[in-house]
Amino acid sequence: MESQMGLIEKSFDGRFSNWIREALDELPDNFTITDPSISGHPIVFASRGFLKMSGYSKNEVIGKNGRIFQGPRTDRRSIMEIREAIREEKTIQINLLNYRKDGTPFWMLFNLSPVVSKEDGKVTHFLAVQVPISRKIRTAGNGYGRNGCSYVDEGSGLQEIMFGSCRREVCTDSVVEVGRIHMLNSFVDSETRGLGAEELCEASDMEKQKAAKAVNNILSMLTHYSELTGRLVCGKRCCSVRISPLGSSLIISLGRIKQSFVLIDANLHDMPIVYASDAFLKMTGYTRHEVLGCNFRFLDGPDTDMKAICQIRESIESERASSVRILSYRKDGCTFWNLLHISPVRNASGKCR
Repeated sequence: MESQMGLIEKSFDGRFSNWIREALDELPDNFTITDPSISGHPIVFASRGFLKMSGYSKNEVIGKNGRIFQGPRTDRRSIMEIREAIREEKTIQINLLNYRKDGTPFWMLFNLSPVVSKEDGKVTHFLAVQVPISRKIRTAGNGYGRNGCSYVDEGSGLQEIMFGSCRREVCTDSVVEVGRIHMLNSFVDSETRGLGAEELCEASDMEKQKAAKAVNNILSMLTHYSELTGRLVCGKRCCSVRISPLGSSLIISLGRIKQSFVLIDANLHDMPIVYASDAFLKMTGYTRHEVLGCNFRFLDGPDTDMKAICQIRESIESERASSVRILSYRKDGCTFWNLLHISPVRNASGKCR
C-alpha cells in the first residue's frame, strides 16, 4: 500500500503539469490546498505567504489537517460550518480565529472553495485562502455562527455489516437527526460558555475583495495548468457535466465497504444506479462509467426468471427489504446465480432515498 506522503506528493500528478507547484509558489497570497480523496483530508500545498503568516515550516504543514491551526478560543460553530461546507462541497467565507506556531491567536477571513473536475464534476481539491483581519468591531459572549451543526464521525463504518454501513453513510451525508443536532448544540454552547466575552473581528469590504481576487487568481492558475494535461478543473460545476447526487466524502466512505453492492436513487426517473462498489464491477465485468445512470435491469437476460423480476419490483414499490435468487448476466454474456438482497435506505424523516 502506498504511503500517505506518497499519495500527497502525487496529489497534483496527472491533473496538472509538472510546473504547478513552482507557479503557485510565486503567488503572494496566503493559501493552502487540500485533497479530500486522501485519508484525513491533508494539506498538499501551502503558499510561502501562508507559511510566513502562520510561522510554520513547509514540512510541519504538508500532510496535516487544517485543524492544527485551531486553538482553545477558535469558535466551534465556525469549525462545524466549515466541515459542513466540505461535506456539501460548497464555497464558504467566514471570520475565524486561528493560532500561529508560537501560540499567538489572530483573526482572519477564511475563504474555502472547491476545485472541480470538468470531466466528471467531482471535487479534486479544496482551496483555502486566508486574509488577516485588521480591525475589531464587536464583542459577544457565546461566539458566533449559524445554528444547526452536522458533524458525524464516519470512522466506524467497517465494523458494521454492509447494509448497516450503507444506510449510515447515506443518512450521515444527507440529513442529521434532530436529537443529534440538539446534542451538538449543547456541546458547542458548553464549550463557548466558558470562554467569557470574546472580541470578534469582522473583515472589511477591502479584505473581502482581496480574498475574492486571490481565489480567482489561484483558480485561474490551476485551470491553466490543468489545460496542459487535458484534465481541466474549474471553480464550480459546469451545467454540461452530469453530476452525481453523491458527494465526494460519501463516495470515499462507501469505498471502504468491500462487499458487492450498488446504490439506486429511488427519487430519480427510472431509478438509476448512482454508486457501484469495486466488488460489484469486478463481479459483473462492467466499468463504473457503463453502470452509473443505468437501471439495474441491465443485468437481466433471456433466461432471467420473470417471477424473480416481479418479486424485485414488488419489493421496490412497497419499500420493503427482500432477498431473491436470480439468474444474472455479466458483460461478456456469461450467466451467474445472483443472491440479491434489496433494502431501502431512509433519511431521518423516514423517506426512502
